[in-house]
Amino acid sequence: MNDMLISPRPDDARLTHRVEGLDQDGRAIEVAVPVERPLTLYLNGQEVVTMMTIGDYPDYLALGFLLNQNMLRPGDTVTSVDYDPEIETIVVRTAHRTDFEEKLKKKTQTSGCAQGTVFGDLMERFDEIRLPADARLGTAGLTRLLKAINTTPSLYLEAGAIHGCVLAQGDRPLLYMEDVGRHNAVDKIAGYMFRHGIAGADKIFYTTGRLTSEMVVKTVQMGIPILVSRSGFTAWGVELARKAGLTLIGRAKGSRHIVLAGAERLVRDDA
Repeated sequence: MNDMLISPRPDDARLTHRVEGLDQDGRAIEVAVPVERPLTLYLNGQEVVTMMTIGDYPDYLALGFLLNQNMLRPGDTVTSVDYDPEIETIVVRTAHRTDFEEKLKKKTQTSGCAQGTVFGDLMERFDEIRLPADARLGTAGLTRLLKAINTTPSLYLEAGAIHGCVLAQGDRPLLYMEDVGRHNAVDKIAGYMFRHGIAGADKIFYTTGRLTSEMVVKTVQMGIPILVSRSGFTAWGVELARKAGLTLIGRAKGSRHIVLAGAERLVRDDA
């Protein structure tokens, strides 16, 4: 029985469209494809960015984006989050003005899809974060977690062309978010954690995407000590994970996996 706090909604008609086409034999077919909708984000009345998203959980996406770009700090007070679906706009207001305009001047585009960005001063905070050294994950628990994720009904299984991210505790998935860009799925989880006061110290983060520098930085910012992916690594992602003391597990399918950083947290108990 699914006891996740949030799980995918493959039956939600708003998230996919049915499109007619032909298969390899020229036969008429109809397939589900994920939608893309623009969402323009404002912070305290100033436009920040327009993101392409499937459109679910716009409040968590907005908060997570601002947190992961250091435009919003964990201790900041958010006074309101207002979403208007008719004009595809969301406005986040805080108790105090922010310095996001200076941050926008320093942004650089990353290798992530669409709007993924990283800021120069983000790396300064990255150096200050200390992940819990005593966190552990058993290899048997990792195998169970992967099975639970891969057997959960999802938009990916229904329509493909989408990324998924999961916040887990031990072998139990807690939050499973999907979107057309993996950074959006990450930001939704970060926004949920912020809004509901969920700490990352005893959690595991799973992504369907590559283990890039962006993924490592965002996982570290959420205070999560273990990052897992079914995909591979980039050199800078590995370098940053080792620098931050993050456990980095890639190419994880079934009982197979590769650990390139923080191997001391992975306990081999599946003999």
